[in-house]
This record gives sequence, C-alpha cells and structure tokens, in this order.
Amino acid sequence: MALASISTGDWETLGLAASEIRRAVFIDEQKVPQEEEWDGLDPECQHFLVMLDGQPVGTARLTPDAHIGRVAVLAETRGTGIGILLMQAAIEAARHAGHPQVALNSQVHALAFYEQLGFVAHGEEFMDAGIPHQEMTLSLS
Repeated sequence: MALASISTGDWETLGLAASEIRRAVFIDEQKVPQEEEWDGLDPECQHFLVMLDGQPVGTARLTPDAHIGRVAVLAETRGTGIGILLMQAAIEAARHAGHPQVALNSQVHALAFYEQLGFVAHGEEFMDAGIPHQEMTLSLS
C-alpha cells in the first residue's frame, strides 16, 4: 500500500474531508437519503480520517456511547487495508476512553469484514436507509 496516515479529531477539524467521503460512498453510491446521513451527531463524535498519498480516502466516527459508525472508504481504495486501519483506530479510541465494549450496525454484506476484527453479530436483521443491517459488538475487556 502507498503511504497511508490516519488522523483523529473533532468534526470542525476533519468534517470537510470526512463529509466528502461520506457523500461519495453513502449518498451518491448507496443512495442513502441526505437527511439520514446527516443525523446531527457529528459534532459530538470523535472522527477518524485516512489519507493516502495526501488524499482523504476513508473515514469513520465514534459516538460518545461507544458506537462506531459512518465507516466509509472510497471505492477505488477498498480492499487495501484502509478499512482495517480505520477500525483499529476507532476501537483503540473506545478502549482508551474506558468503554467495556464497542458496537456498530453493519451492512449485512460487510459482516465478514467486521467479524475478522472480532465483532460478533446478534439480533435480527433490520433495514436502515433501505439497506439490510445487523448489530454487532466487540468486547474490549
């Protein structure tokens, strides 16, 4: 992989780049309605941004109650380890904050990706923004 770096920060610091990635992945590619994507939680969250050769290519956020969400990697860089970098940073941030576990709502097609990081699926499948999801958790203890 080319030179990748990850930054962590608040929405004011990382929001411009993160919002462009989320717009491309969720709104343009996956057809998530804008009003569902921009849920108003971003100012409360810790954000993660992966830069590859100086270009923003991936983002995720960690909510104050230890939910990882809005994990998005630009299509041309999927399969290169960017998503794993993002998830490791978010998991470590949750651990550092003292959370006993971290949770996420995975799109069903991505369950195996999160399972390889140790997440366990539970509960019923549900629809979010017209896409099948399932809740997953990872124990940090």
